[in-house]
Amino acid sequence: MEKSLSRRNFIQKSTISALGLAAMPPFSAWAKAKKPQMRLGLVTYQWAKDWDLPTLIANCAKTGILGVELRTEHAHGVESRLNATQRSEVKKMFADSPVTCLGYGSNFEYHSPDPVKLRWNIDQTKEYIKLCKDIGSSGIKVKPNGLPEGVEKEKTIGQIATSLNEVGKFAQDYGLLVRVEVHGNKTQELPNMKAIFDQVNEKNVKMCWNCNEQDLLPPGLEGNFNSVKKWFGDTVHVREFNVGDYPYQQLFNLFAGIDYNGWILMEARTDPADKVTALKEQLGLFNQLVAHSIKG
Repeated sequence: MEKSLSRRNFIQKSTISALGLAAMPPFSAWAKAKKPQMRLGLVTYQWAKDWDLPTLIANCAKTGILGVELRTEHAHGVESRLNATQRSEVKKMFADSPVTCLGYGSNFEYHSPDPVKLRWNIDQTKEYIKLCKDIGSSGIKVKPNGLPEGVEKEKTIGQIATSLNEVGKFAQDYGLLVRVEVHGNKTQELPNMKAIFDQVNEKNVKMCWNCNEQDLLPPGLEGNFNSVKKWFGDTVHVREFNVGDYPYQQLFNLFAGIDYNGWILMEARTDPADKVTALKEQLGLFNQLVAHSIKG
């Protein structure tokens, strides 16, 4: 997005998208209807990585996927290099649509034993926090990405927590959340995530559940979920509901049990030819999971 974003292009694409919205209830009626507390959104991971920003917003509106996390280095082009005018254009594009920009999905990580790399990640997180504020979003996603070999585990866990406290304190001045994805070799194991968050004292630093196979390690999904649920924020990452054997219905039951009212964000891994149709299919499966959720 080195060029100024095209409002005309966005309006043209939105007009086309409106044809798809015509079959949907008016937004006023939709707002009055009884809705599930959980809402399905999208991470621009695989299915939206090649969509520019107008196309992304139009396709989300067309499918009824009304929240999006902008992952870094994708075709939407929303990066810290944008100037003030371009940032305002991004903010207005979302404001003029039914789609909420939830924030930015960065790759910033805090586990490196190299102090120069660590400082770069922290400083860049702060730059992107400013970007998130400027485009009208509510937070930034970061992650631990492993426990380096040859370094005492407790030292790395403490370093990650200290880093999260620093960026969390910085984000507070901008009214933003820091969402920490359960990610990385060993760090995606819930006991290690719990150990990190036991040392996090900034209240705006929240955990983003990531639906990893490690969630099922002893003591199992429910036990791991309960061990960290007090730190959940407003985003969760999921994969395709009809791929693999992750126990999504059990997960939705657990979220229903804590009255979770945030976003469930589709972070797809497959490569269907028609991504819009695939998103509509996932929304249908999501609605079934919500409808069948039982509080424990």
